[in-house]
Amino acid sequence: MYNNDPRTVITLDAGGTHFRFSAMRGCEAVTDTFEIPTHPNDLPQLLEDLRIGFQHIIDQLPERPVAISFAFPGPADYPNGVFPDRLSNFPCFEGGVALGAYLEEQFGLPVFINNDADLFTYGEALAGALPALNERIRNAGGVKEYRNLIGFILGTGFGIGITTHNQMYVGDNCCSEIYCSPSKWGQELIAEDGVALRAVLRHYRELANDPKAAQYTDSYDIYRIADGTLNGDQEAARKAFDRFGEAAGYAIAQAACMLDGIIVLGGGVSKAAKFYMPALLREIRIDMHTLDGRTMPRVPSYVYNLEDPQEFEQFVHGQTKEIEIYGTGRRMRIDTQRRLGITLSQLGTSRATNIGAYCFALHALDAKM
Repeated sequence: MYNNDPRTVITLDAGGTHFRFSAMRGCEAVTDTFEIPTHPNDLPQLLEDLRIGFQHIIDQLPERPVAISFAFPGPADYPNGVFPDRLSNFPCFEGGVALGAYLEEQFGLPVFINNDADLFTYGEALAGALPALNERIRNAGGVKEYRNLIGFILGTGFGIGITTHNQMYVGDNCCSEIYCSPSKWGQELIAEDGVALRAVLRHYRELANDPKAAQYTDSYDIYRIADGTLNGDQEAARKAFDRFGEAAGYAIAQAACMLDGIIVLGGGVSKAAKFYMPALLREIRIDMHTLDGRTMPRVPSYVYNLEDPQEFEQFVHGQTKEIEIYGTGRRMRIDTQRRLGITLSQLGTSRATNIGAYCFALHALDAKM
């Protein structure tokens, strides 16, 4: 959509530990990333960090950017750039911060702030997983085209984003969230406790016969143990990802029932797909039952693993048959299978989010013209 656009937008990957500033033109980075530590408990210092970071990028550019656009985790009043409450990663937002207005005053540029999972999904829908999938389908002789994408961030937290027909869904309260949905492990528990980095670490510590278990702080460590490339309790590591996959599948199935779109996974933990994906798919594909004894699938559309070549081949062609058009003597071929697919980020989570931020800003500016 904006692959050849000459305008430049400043972007930011706003993590809980570091801010990573850059600029994009034509959906490509045009500066090196500038990284500084985050001060989530000190509002004056955090605002100064933002001012320094954005100015550093602006100073590298040969032309004036048209906007600043970036993401934060969690709910907020994004259209107005206001954080009315503290975020879990940013306690200094307690009491409310008009971040967008502050930055517009500092730089004299339009400022767009959105939820990170929303922008990740938007980027994958415009330039990543969704167009790549539709091209694969065409190349394989399929005819069905997909226009809806549901993105899930599997990382420090658990987030969801939705893009439909190239439009990013925001919601009336900018609060389309999944972290607080019911958990596989108990209806009074939130899903995020089972579908985030901390769940993988917790499961490993509970299951492992490993004196170093408490020292690990990254899911990649548990991945390497599961893969046999790092010493540890391999069986416990694989069980940890299996439990994570069950919890993720339970939550994702709830969303897939209501939203009906291709599913893309991003975030640090998503890279361990070979260990959690089997359990995730089992959970999505389980049968449910009615009081009168009937059986029906958990998700009305069958969900294929698009990372598996054999499943992708089945996904492409579906189930076709001919039916008669009543009273005409003519027949038509139809596809009778409702189907969706699940895939991994094609761009990488950070790049997809930055592309989403870039495209959102340009779309908003164009809409005002």
